Amino acid sequence: MTQDPHHPQAQQTPRDQTPHGAVAIITNDCGELLLHLRDDIHGISWPGYWSVLGGGTDPGEDAAQTIRRELWEEAGLAADNLRELFEVHDRDGSGQLITFFAGTWNGDETTLPLAEGVKLAFTAPEALEGLKIPPYIRAGIERYLHREDVDE
Repeated sequence: MTQDPHHPQAQQTPRDQTPHGAVAIITNDCGELLLHLRDDIHGISWPGYWSVLGGGTDPGEDAAQTIRRELWEEAGLAADNLRELFEVHDRDGSGQLITFFAGTWNGDETTLPLAEGVKLAFTAPEALEGLKIPPYIRAGIERYLHREDVDE
């Protein structure tokens, strides 16, 4: 017997088959967040949106390995002080279950060797409201800023 493909449970992917990714909320000592303006090209998730650095998990990687690789590949950042926060599902974009990490960095973002996207910018939390940010990233940032379920 086959299940109706329109049944809500048919739309759910088992956890072990769900694609995964990782992103990092990087802040400086002024409390600003390092945001990444994504390329505005067809075929990527959330083109032209502001986001945080990160990406999809490669085969055999865990979330911590993913975020360290992504930070290095995208912006030349070596991440030694990251802490895992929580997971958020990007239901409207990549479909990935995204692990959020947090860390600090106090350098000049304009000197980073940006390999993907348009630019990086430290941004004050109060300036986020006017930016085009994917809903799952905005939810993760808000959760982080309000320290909901975040271990310090």
